[in-house]
Amino acid sequence: MKHKLLNIPPIPAVLLAILSVQSGAAIAKSLFPAIGAMATASLRIGISAIILLAVFRPNLLKVSKNQWKIVIPYGLSLGAMNLIFYLAIERIPIGLAVTLEFIGPLLVAVFGSKRLIDYLWILLAMAGIVLIAPWTNNGIDLLGILFALLAGLFWAFYIVLGGKISKIMKGGEAVATGMLFASLLIIPFGFIGNGFNNLTPTFVSLGIALALLSSAIPFTLEMKALGQLPARTFSILMSLEPAAASICALLFLQEYLSFYEVLSVICVVIASIGSTLTSKSHA
Repeated sequence: MKHKLLNIPPIPAVLLAILSVQSGAAIAKSLFPAIGAMATASLRIGISAIILLAVFRPNLLKVSKNQWKIVIPYGLSLGAMNLIFYLAIERIPIGLAVTLEFIGPLLVAVFGSKRLIDYLWILLAMAGIVLIAPWTNNGIDLLGILFALLAGLFWAFYIVLGGKISKIMKGGEAVATGMLFASLLIIPFGFIGNGFNNLTPTFVSLGIALALLSSAIPFTLEMKALGQLPARTFSILMSLEPAAASICALLFLQEYLSFYEVLSVICVVIASIGSTLTSKSHA
């Protein structure tokens, strides 16, 4: 499978990775009624850790002190991001959760900038949040919104720490080791609410599919694309993720967005693409 994935051209590879992740999110949400969001997150991260550790086989005994200092918080950020995101989509539509979560990487992209154009993108993204705020009387769950924004904060930490660990550790080994610590953080939450007590072979099979769709497959595709595409092109393509999330949620879960919610998604997508196009980096 990995060999076939590596034969896909870079741009289709990124688009397929996005669809894979969002399809995985839809499968995850379908498991919530049976085992709950926390058990679903634990199942996905735990199986993903096993898959990545088996594929990349990092030698933990050779990890240096400096690498541990970054890869541990990197993994904890990864685990927290996924757990809190699942708590968000338990309460609000996936498309809205991804849109709100995307504020995290958007702020990372423009952080520290003093240019007016970058503040414009931030304001546009914030306008997207205002459009789906509870005061629009559209019944959106406030706690779900807060969970999605908090997941975005951990996504920002994950991006920053991921950039640091990639400079001192091989990509596959870093992700596998990070996923190990993500699972150590998140698996105990799976026992809360007795979600694991409801596991059946069918649910475990869906957990394996979820781990493949949300971790193994997109990771392989994105690593292949990053090696062939300029960083700017890659970022623009990733900016389509909120829109892809909305489409996948509509197709798989029949989650319909209101007019203002669709506008919110559009605002964040445009803000993300705009910040990428006007970035000082031309990599």
